[in-house]
Amino acid sequence: MPRNFFLAVDPHDRRDWALENVLVLAFALFLVLTCRRFPLSRISYTLVFLFLFLHEIGAHYTYAEVPYDAWLQSLSGHSLNQALGWERNNFDRIVHFSYGLLLAYPIRELYFRVADASGVWGYFLPLDFTMSTSMLFELFEWAAAEFFGGDRGVAYLGTQGDVWDAHKDMALASLGTLLAMLITLGLNLWLQKDFAREWSESLRVKHPRPMGEDEIMRLLKEREDH
Repeated sequence: MPRNFFLAVDPHDRRDWALENVLVLAFALFLVLTCRRFPLSRISYTLVFLFLFLHEIGAHYTYAEVPYDAWLQSLSGHSLNQALGWERNNFDRIVHFSYGLLLAYPIRELYFRVADASGVWGYFLPLDFTMSTSMLFELFEWAAAEFFGGDRGVAYLGTQGDVWDAHKDMALASLGTLLAMLITLGLNLWLQKDFAREWSESLRVKHPRPMGEDEIMRLLKEREDH
């Protein structure tokens, strides 16, 4: 592994590196600004760090050029691509899977502590959030690639000629989240004594009256009465 791998020293493409880190900078700033008033668990911070570490490797080399297979061959003498039958550089796929696997629990912690998303919603909402943000990120990538165009746009998009690249990335992120939530579910089944009660309570109807036009009429009546 070359010495210039670390931090932002001599990336493969400086402009692509900067583009890759726009969202990272905003996310890191958010974590710093909220760490005192809303500290996350050490588990969540560790998972976030691991994901950002993988992302920075991809940003340094550009995702399609990360020499992970060469590193593995130099360490073990075996090729991961050859063992799994991969014909492309799949580091981007690994990171998309890691997005779901590593960030699902911090997202669950956020939902649980802020939105009181307990029971079934504490597992469903992280999956829903990951799937929707994966879609939004693919749209962001497409827009950025269209805007910059040329080799920089191609490097940032990193499809490597696969027309189904975006679909596979979203599917892998969803699979990573599903796996993380299944692990969390298993731990809670084992450790949480009131698991069944919490699960049942989360599915109980809290507001029996319908909303929509009925709620609008109720609010209008309240407004007139006041």
